[in-house]
Amino acid sequence: QVQLIESGGGLVQAGGSLRLSCAASGRTFSNYVVGWFRQAPGKAREFVAAIRWSGGSTAYADSVKGRFTISRDNAKNTALLQMNSLKPDDTAVYYCAFRLSDWTLPKSDLEYNYWGQGTQVTVSS
Repeated sequence: QVQLIESGGGLVQAGGSLRLSCAASGRTFSNYVVGWFRQAPGKAREFVAAIRWSGGSTAYADSVKGRFTISRDNAKNTALLQMNSLKPDDTAVYYCAFRLSDWTLPKSDLEYNYWGQGTQVTVSS
């Protein structure tokens, strides 16, 4: 089992920044992927970014490229999502997710095995 705990959400004005953290605990694995997804009210959950823990390669949704950066802190077993130039359309509950294989960097939430509880991000105009 893997437990994921997100933090760092909040209320920010358009153009501002937030940094989300996803702390992982439980079983340890050598090759895995951590992804970030978000879900706005009335909308389906959508992919935001993913990182391959071994090697650090990344993938992003087109809507956040150039504004969001995913990274990892190996010592703390934590994934980070730095969000800059936030827009009202970025308002959503943000979830981190864990995939037991790093063969690909999937954008489908069906490919992930464990999920955090989510953290609310609200961007005011």
